[in-house]
Amino acid sequence: MVDTQSVLEVLKPVQDPELQKSLVELNMIRNVKVEGGEVSFTLVLTTPSCPLREFIVEDCEKAVKTLSGVEKVSVEVTAETPAQKSLPDRTSVDKVKNIIAISSGKGGVGKSTVAVNVAIALAQAGSKVGLLDADIYGPNAPTMLGLLDAPINVTKSPTGDILEPLFNHGIKMVSMGFLIDPDQPVMWRGPMLNGIIRQFLYQVNWGELDYLIVDMPPGTGDAQLTLAQAVPLAGAVIVTTPQTVSLQDARRGLKMFEQLGTNILGIVENMSYFIPPDMGDRTYDIFGSGGGEKASTELQVPLLGCIPIEMSVREGGDNGIPITVAHPNSESAKALVKISQQIAAKVSVMALA
Repeated sequence: MVDTQSVLEVLKPVQDPELQKSLVELNMIRNVKVEGGEVSFTLVLTTPSCPLREFIVEDCEKAVKTLSGVEKVSVEVTAETPAQKSLPDRTSVDKVKNIIAISSGKGGVGKSTVAVNVAIALAQAGSKVGLLDADIYGPNAPTMLGLLDAPINVTKSPTGDILEPLFNHGIKMVSMGFLIDPDQPVMWRGPMLNGIIRQFLYQVNWGELDYLIVDMPPGTGDAQLTLAQAVPLAGAVIVTTPQTVSLQDARRGLKMFEQLGTNILGIVENMSYFIPPDMGDRTYDIFGSGGGEKASTELQVPLLGCIPIEMSVREGGDNGIPITVAHPNSESAKALVKISQQIAAKVSVMALA
């Protein structure tokens, strides 16, 4: 006779592929119901962006159908994103579960494009996402998100002024670009830079977030040190292009985060190849090829994905409608979505390890 206990028993061998543990033991199988020949239950994943969602559901259905008398299996899929563990010498951001740094060793590799689109892809999957534009000297995120001329509100509180983040394309965002004139250069030394990043962390009404994506300035300077020493980071992603000069700088950036005790989630190779708009079946390795894969192997960190060059990526950034929104079926958007899934999966594994 099929009952709740027998369903749980056949589901015990089914594992989360990332965590390598039983779904039942992880309390990811809930609300089991048996009505005649129909079995239903809720599968609670560790992120809405789980890249192996379909495989897990299929494994669950196969396992339950081995029970005699089961004619139909209904699986409702939800997600509860775990929070990173707190650290005694770091101060968490209230209600923010995971803070992820998107960084690069040098400028011009498309780091901000990756940060903006990864944030949007996570939000499109169902997560609550914020974007902190920490590229103080070159704040481009407002333009990319179509918020360049948007006013920002400041509210008073007993602890000081609180910024209200702006919202577009499913994500909340703050940036230095909201606080200065478009042509105004930011000529600050370390202490002032340190102060504004801490303000963006602790004096912004972020609300509940599954992920706060931080678009770092290029290089290995004060901003990276401030962030890594202020909050418990879920991890860092290093963006590079295939060419040797970019990879050399990417290695330095990666080593810096390692020395600061930050988990390296992986490398993203941007501008991997060019796809002509009128010849979608052709590709050209403008900046070389295989650099990201080689660096991944040598540095023993995952290659999260490779993003091609498409004209629509640049157009989307200039027009304030990123590629993951404007052209979700493009090769670039598909690559960015897969990268966001890899990042989310690795963050969940680290949180539950």
